Amino acid sequence: MNILFSINQKFFSLTKICIQSMLRFDSDFVFYILHNDLSKEDENELMEAFPKFEFHFIFVNDKLLEDFPISNRYPLEIYYRLFASVLLPETLDRILYLDVDIVVISSLRDLYETDFEDNLYCACSHVEEKMTKLNSYRLKTEEVVPYINTGVLLMNLEKLRQCFDPKAILNYVENNKNRLILFDQDVLTALYGNKTKILDYRKYNLSERMMNIYNLRHPFDVIDLNWIRQNGVIIHYCGRNKPWKENYKGFLDVFYKELTETR
Repeated sequence: MNILFSINQKFFSLTKICIQSMLRFDSDFVFYILHNDLSKEDENELMEAFPKFEFHFIFVNDKLLEDFPISNRYPLEIYYRLFASVLLPETLDRILYLDVDIVVISSLRDLYETDFEDNLYCACSHVEEKMTKLNSYRLKTEEVVPYINTGVLLMNLEKLRQCFDPKAILNYVENNKNRLILFDQDVLTALYGNKTKILDYRKYNLSERMMNIYNLRHPFDVIDLNWIRQNGVIIHYCGRNKPWKENYKGFLDVFYKELTETR
């Protein structure tokens, strides 16, 4: 299974934890890491931590993305995944991108082998129907499309190479800078939302917020820890509610603690 991360040095330790979590269930990974500031020491540290696995570190020249808007919360690295099809080796036909604020709690095999059904991506949405329509209006899409959470992205690299247009991305950003809020998610939704297969977020991209929303709407069919342990695959600590920070709100931090407190 090909796994993709896009990180800077700030997220190096989280990357190790994310990898550690997935190795509990599968052992046939090849890791590709897009970056701009990792040192040779960082690369060696990661390879030494997981000596049985193959790592490919791909340096990205930031001049490629110099016109993209960034913020303290959303660094330039978030855009690397949009250019994955031209940054990664042409021998790869698919790859699973993961944010590093993720803990994997069961095998990624079924997710990785998902049928694209002629789509460019497989991903989840964390947005309800009303907000989906509002986002489509905000992003000026020709049709209502699902708003994509880019934290978990299965990429159809073979098909992406056939239609990927860097100029289209840059032109969209330039023409809509004032409309963009979550930059990479906005761009991917606007340009590829109608070419993305939507997966079950409860299994593949579960956050504390999305669990709470689901439980409010389904009081007789709630998601609890037992359900998650039996059905869940990926816990995503997206947003500002992080289990490695003080005052985490909720109980999904149990999966992070189980992993880190036994190391």
